[in-house]
Amino acid sequence: MDQIDHRIVRALQKDGRMTVTELADKVGLSPTPCARRLDRLQRDGVITGYSATVDPAKLGLSVSIFVSVELEKQDRAAVDAFEKAILRCDEVMECYLMTGSRDILLRVVAADLAAFDRFLENRLMKIPGIRNLRSNFALRTMVRRDALPETGR
Repeated sequence: MDQIDHRIVRALQKDGRMTVTELADKVGLSPTPCARRLDRLQRDGVITGYSATVDPAKLGLSVSIFVSVELEKQDRAAVDAFEKAILRCDEVMECYLMTGSRDILLRVVAADLAAFDRFLENRLMKIPGIRNLRSNFALRTMVRRDALPETGR
């Protein structure tokens, strides 16, 4: 990826709905070479899709919780089984395999504390192989960025 590719990605992160002509104008290319670069970025998996960024609170999901999970075993089978189970939990927005004292970090959204409690008791705590859970409630989002910052390349 060169500087123009980085400009294309940054521009699309700000507005994924712009036309190729608008994108080309923003990054200093004519539409045809811009479209070729865009196709290549999509084909190469740099751009993996397009979506709307939504406010969870406006959808009735005003509570964000980070849940640290410690597995009983840290082998491939245990991690794969957990991953398969957690994919069925719509409350989980993100799931990361971690280093350190916790094996997995989840970002969960819920309507309220009662909804989170139901998720814990009826979904998460029923997944086999969990040794320990620790929940931290987010008070507010202070910074949220996309993958490619304004500064840098």
